[in-house]
Amino acid sequence: MSSKEKNGPNTGHLILKASTVARAHTILAYTAFISALTLGLLLHYKNIVKNGVAGYPEEWFPSVSATIGDWYPERNVFQILIALTSGPRLMLVSLLYYLQRSQESSLPAIVFVSGIIRTLSCGGWVYITSSDDHDVHDVFMISYIVLNLPWMIGGIYSTSKRCPSVRKKRSIIASTFFLSIVPLVYFFVQHKVHRIPGAYTQYSFFEWGLIFLDVLYDACAEEEFRINDLHVAIGDLKSVNGIATPTQVKYIHIGGSPSRQDRSISPKIRSHSVQDSRTLLTNMLSCYRPYVSFTSDIYLSYIFWSVFTSLIPTLFYFSVWELAIAGSELALFSTLSPIWLSIPPVLNWVRTRSGQATMHLLSFIGVGAYILQSPLHRLFLVAFATSAAMIPQVVTWADNPAYQSIITALGLMLSSLSKHVNHSNNPVWPFIDERSGGYNKEGLLLAILALYEFFTRPDEGARPFDSEKNDCPESEPTTHWILGALPLGSFIYILHSLLADPSTLIAWSWTGYENGRPRGPLPHLHGSLTLLCQSFGLLIAIQAMKSSKVHLLANPLWFAFGSASSYAMYTYRNWPGYLGGLGLSIFIMGSFPLVLHNASSTRAVFKTSFTAMLVYCLLALANVWTVAYAFVPGGVYLRERTDLVTIAQMACLALAFRWPALGNRSVGASSLSSTVFSCARTILTLISVLGVLATLYRLPTTPVQPFRPGHRMLRAGIWTIHFGIDNEGRDSQRRVMNLIRDMELDVVGLLETDLHRNVYGNRDLTRVIIEEMGYNVDLGPGPNSHTWGAVLLSKFPIINSTHHLLPSPHGELAPAIEAVLDMYGTAVTVVVSHNGQEEDPLDRELQSRELARIMSTAYPRPVVFLGYVVTRPHALRPNPYEILVKDGNVHDVDQDDDDRWCEYILYRGLYRTAYARVSRSTVTDTELQVAQFVLPRHGVGVTNDTEAARYLRSRKEELPPEHWFPMSYYGNQRWGGVNGHFYHVFNTPLYYAISDDAEI
Repeated sequence: MSSKEKNGPNTGHLILKASTVARAHTILAYTAFISALTLGLLLHYKNIVKNGVAGYPEEWFPSVSATIGDWYPERNVFQILIALTSGPRLMLVSLLYYLQRSQESSLPAIVFVSGIIRTLSCGGWVYITSSDDHDVHDVFMISYIVLNLPWMIGGIYSTSKRCPSVRKKRSIIASTFFLSIVPLVYFFVQHKVHRIPGAYTQYSFFEWGLIFLDVLYDACAEEEFRINDLHVAIGDLKSVNGIATPTQVKYIHIGGSPSRQDRSISPKIRSHSVQDSRTLLTNMLSCYRPYVSFTSDIYLSYIFWSVFTSLIPTLFYFSVWELAIAGSELALFSTLSPIWLSIPPVLNWVRTRSGQATMHLLSFIGVGAYILQSPLHRLFLVAFATSAAMIPQVVTWADNPAYQSIITALGLMLSSLSKHVNHSNNPVWPFIDERSGGYNKEGLLLAILALYEFFTRPDEGARPFDSEKNDCPESEPTTHWILGALPLGSFIYILHSLLADPSTLIAWSWTGYENGRPRGPLPHLHGSLTLLCQSFGLLIAIQAMKSSKVHLLANPLWFAFGSASSYAMYTYRNWPGYLGGLGLSIFIMGSFPLVLHNASSTRAVFKTSFTAMLVYCLLALANVWTVAYAFVPGGVYLRERTDLVTIAQMACLALAFRWPALGNRSVGASSLSSTVFSCARTILTLISVLGVLATLYRLPTTPVQPFRPGHRMLRAGIWTIHFGIDNEGRDSQRRVMNLIRDMELDVVGLLETDLHRNVYGNRDLTRVIIEEMGYNVDLGPGPNSHTWGAVLLSKFPIINSTHHLLPSPHGELAPAIEAVLDMYGTAVTVVVSHNGQEEDPLDRELQSRELARIMSTAYPRPVVFLGYVVTRPHALRPNPYEILVKDGNVHDVDQDDDDRWCEYILYRGLYRTAYARVSRSTVTDTELQVAQFVLPRHGVGVTNDTEAARYLRSRKEELPPEHWFPMSYYGNQRWGGVNGHFYHVFNTPLYYAISDDAEI
């Protein structure tokens, strides 16, 4: 409504209900999407339901992007209506901030900023479609989804107290929105990775559901505005105030330009304005300082976990090269540095801020150790840094267990997320550098900034959000120190061995493929589920602390749930085993405050922390003994006994719970403010969503296909890659990938690949290759199978795969993968194996017999064998060569190559056209062997399998260019080659002609 005053021409005004703005936004937004969908279905139905996998009738409902971005006129109508929606949308965001702003909390300001950026991101993916620029479109779309986190979650907590119904509606809508992302991702994977017709239609329903929920969430603002009687007044404020209106109505005044008299402000008033502005700026900085402090504490915890988890991989480099106790293992005991806390002046000094800052600074040496080229020098620095990092960590655990349980858990999850995003490598590990995906400089810079914030933190802000320390360290203990130490040591070991990487639990459950589908989860596709469950477990702990019900976590029933989950993880495989692992992750993260408070209540910092770390060291060594029994003293007693280690870790952890025999111990109450819990929940949500988005970002955009699909060719290779650590003690994943890419290998067998152990950093050696190059992967037997590991990478679909643990009565367990691949419509068996060492002749004989049985059983199907055998060519039985070739009914890739010992390629039912041996450079201690084959015409076998037909040697010029190996790898140690790799032994690939009577 409007009116005119008699006093002047510029007294008109307009009063608008704020709820009308929200309703206009809802109507315009829904109209935009519905009109585009209606026009698309009427005008271009079959075009918009068609995708890269299938079309109508398998796909019968369009996705949002296909509807709004590809065709005229629906695209144009949609963009016009979205442009009209932008005005009410920006007003809605601003009005919500006006209504919800508070001097006590900066959360409404965060929601306001995220709402503005979210609106701009919406414009980005609307007006830059995937057809215009796919990458830019995806960046804006991902930004929009990420910004929905602070917008929705922050909006729920910022909702005015007068509107409980609005808060409830927003909570339900936001929960449904984020839960819908799970099936959305699932069906997208089914469409994009497994290429299942019809999956995209199911994906589209959830995509449209997210649009509906997104707009519906914003529509809740209409009810909040109406309950608060919020109005917008445009015009002269005096005329507005002169209207008879209820006193409870709130007005936002939007006036015209001030009068000339109003513009003339006295210097005194201007001085007061400047002073008020400075005061406002100071208040804003002090308001945000606790949030900055909270973030700094999390990042310092992340640095702790990064340094701590890098110690054992750094020292184990020497053990692997020696295949025995090398002496470097003593560096593990640097984690026993809490022994210095037995000196009271040291303990008192570490409790000061300067003491903690000094120890944090010394721990940064472990991050900066990446600069050193010598593995031994790096080990010295990392061991020293770990020693320094442990001391302030255990002191803060003892003095402030409630707050530190949240910070330490978030730091661990941030470390795990960084590995998930960075191809299973922590970007600040000292054995990672820029060449292998490291961001060491950036990580070190952020660490210094976080430490500066910690050191300069005001006294009132030194404990973020009024978190209170245990200021009575000398008070009476409520728990015996041994009952606090054993659970803490076991707890740290479980965190390190199972939850330091999201894909470790998946490796425990993996068994291969069946009927063209994985039997269980895949690390690069489902690793984010581990992060989600860790977040859920920590949320349980946070809620228990917030409601002062931590004692519920000490209930034996909670421990029974954790024990049952641990049993399921150890006993079962595939999805049941992984679900057990997820249950264990929920239990462990949920027990964080209980275990730390239990250790803190002993009031014996030195005894508790030193004994805890000693327990950790013993469990870590026992875990190594279960698989390295052939190379360590007393290994026979723990050979393949992961069950004993699992029982020991759970038995130690059980002491933290309230058993009647141990007395009724108090678990304490949390003194943290609600803001701590709110920020922790926000960080957890960010970690979870970023984990899911990282998975989506890494999904292949094109189907996996061989390098030369039109020629029925197969290029296969075998390489022992020494646990992904090169001769310089650095991660070698990218160097391995570069050679595989240049050789254009369609099938690769990689050996010594089981890195999901503390000693190897809980890494997934295949992540870079499959995410950057697009391979199907079989991870081989997991860490609970006690082998050194074998991996199969394939550009062809894997129909079925079986894992074998070859007979090993004396030496190390030998893994093998038997897989059936669909090569151009022909089923081909590929066997990848790692046999035992020369010192165990009986093992090698039995293993060779089993492999020969597998290959002979596959007859008449073509076979490719890629293995580490340890035998001389033509060696008679009981040596492996004759057993494999004769009993397995296969051919040697080149029987005239007498200079071999470890790696062998054998085959049957294929035409071999090339064979090459490529030097290892400094990547590993073993060369790469490559063989090239041509498949016979579909339905026809090899027509002439005589030795004369198989050894028609040729020059490469006599073969088509697609048969040639890369020319750039000709050379030697002095010149030529690529990155130190070159054709050696023969100094050239060997080529073979195909007999004239062959049908290909």
